[in-house]
Amino acid sequence: MKTPAYSYSDTIAGYVTHFDRTARSFDLKTSNGSEFRAYLTSNTYARIAENLEDSYQDCTSRIAEMLQPGQQVFAYCIFYPQAGELRAEVKSMVFPGEGPGVYRHEEPEWWIKQIRSIANSYLRWQFNYPGQSIDYRNYRTILHLAGGKKGDYLQETDTISRMVYGMASAYMLTGEESFLEAAEKGTEYLRAHMRFMDPDEDLIYWYHGIQVANDREHKLLTSEFGDDFDSLPMYEQIYALAGPTQTYRITGDRRILYDIEKTIDLFDKYYKDNEQGGYFSHIDPIGLDPRSPLLDKGNNRARKNWNSVGDHAPAYLINLWLATGDDKYADFLVDTADTIVKHFPDYDHSPFVQERFHEDWSHDSAWNWQQDRAVVGHNLKIAWNLMRIHSMRPNDHYVALAEKIAHLMPDAGSDQVRGGWYDVVERVIAPGEEAHRFVWHDRKAWWQQEQAILAYLILQGCLSQADYQKHGREAAAFYNAFFLDHDDGGVYFNVLANGLPYLLGNERLKGSHSMSAYHSTELCYLSATYINLLINKQPMCLYFKPLPDGFPDRILRVAPDILPKGSIRLTAVEIDGRPYTSFDADALSVQLPDSRQSVRVKVTLTPVE
Repeated sequence: MKTPAYSYSDTIAGYVTHFDRTARSFDLKTSNGSEFRAYLTSNTYARIAENLEDSYQDCTSRIAEMLQPGQQVFAYCIFYPQAGELRAEVKSMVFPGEGPGVYRHEEPEWWIKQIRSIANSYLRWQFNYPGQSIDYRNYRTILHLAGGKKGDYLQETDTISRMVYGMASAYMLTGEESFLEAAEKGTEYLRAHMRFMDPDEDLIYWYHGIQVANDREHKLLTSEFGDDFDSLPMYEQIYALAGPTQTYRITGDRRILYDIEKTIDLFDKYYKDNEQGGYFSHIDPIGLDPRSPLLDKGNNRARKNWNSVGDHAPAYLINLWLATGDDKYADFLVDTADTIVKHFPDYDHSPFVQERFHEDWSHDSAWNWQQDRAVVGHNLKIAWNLMRIHSMRPNDHYVALAEKIAHLMPDAGSDQVRGGWYDVVERVIAPGEEAHRFVWHDRKAWWQQEQAILAYLILQGCLSQADYQKHGREAAAFYNAFFLDHDDGGVYFNVLANGLPYLLGNERLKGSHSMSAYHSTELCYLSATYINLLINKQPMCLYFKPLPDGFPDRILRVAPDILPKGSIRLTAVEIDGRPYTSFDADALSVQLPDSRQSVRVKVTLTPVE
């Protein structure tokens, strides 16, 4: 292709290698080693990445000072054809920090401030809090760009649960009571409206949601979505547990644990394949049978997929093990990890894992929209969660697969010129092609950035390799430069390849089937954990508020996540604002006092140097 005879705009993300003050130009080297020369203009402006609710961080007057060798920068340019080449003239720039190797997202309070802002935005949008009380009857699945609501509504179980997760996580990082109130009220609402107790089977499963119109409530048992219509998809049952489980970590409410246990009984009785391993992705609503012909209309009969096997760990199971320390949940985690290691790699054919299977684990490459396609973030999610499970039950196979994914994914699934991570791509490169084709678009979704950030942060924190630091920093820098909505709050669903927000259709929403304060707050909670405790070796505080009749033997477990054994210690505890000394520093547990009311517990976790 010849040099285009027209102008166009695009973003270059790279590291400064040279700045020429006289020519007002600078050279950039991108993540994959490509080199560009860009020119400043009289109208070029620049900022340093700012957090949600920060003031604008203008540095236009210091551009020359900022363009030091090694400094990362996102340069938005207009490309003009000139003398047979392209001349890149910079219109705006974003610097992730004040100098080479300095990243604002690595500041100790960065992610804590961000989760506070996101959680407050959702409280305001959903409940008009603090002007009105937190009442989940007013919850809407659909929220517009600025948080507005419209018309009759469907309350989806999973989106409420995801928001509850976000509120609980925000409380754990900030200790602000409004977040815990929202988490507890949301959990109670789920139990009262979305939970189905089967006394004959002694099981619990969860409605898809409730349709509310003119103050009338209609319960919906089966999924309303095309791929899952009229079935009970495993992922909906899994994510119904996400928020309540995180809330259980804080309060120890035994009713929540009962619900979780009875839902896991459902998984074991009806979704689990006891003969060939793993879990089926769907069961029919009448016989609860994964092999029912009723599932044929969605191509879901006797199928398994990434969600039915891999989503247990991040959605609820790791947090359940952290709260209980129960070996049966550790065994469950190991079973899912072993299943992934055994069946998902397909490296003779593709750098991406296989995500869909028939009952016998043969590949399902013809299922509905996915066909033989890869969701980039699912690969990174595997790497992230294998490293977590490895820290609980060490296994070299987990580390080997996590590292293989980490080494393959930048070339296969990231944008190494503009920054950020792609969405869905073809798993196999066709003859004559040199890159994996995008299935629908080259946009970048917020949740896929999260998977990349967390995967490379935990790999860096556990294995201390420079490449992992580089990819983690680049992913987090792109996210914080372009996904934060500084006008209306929260984060954008999608951005264009160049980082500009994409605000059309469902992707302009702040609340939807896919988005409800979950991935954005999970990212904040775990980024704060990995950066502070594993990477920068900074102490961090967490907050809990256990009920008096909650945790067995009054033992509160306060590990923030599954981290390498011995990497952190519990160094200080306060109960109701007063120092408290009955704790086990190495076991990361607190022996709670015999109290007749809930107590507020603040713990300080300190890295072991």
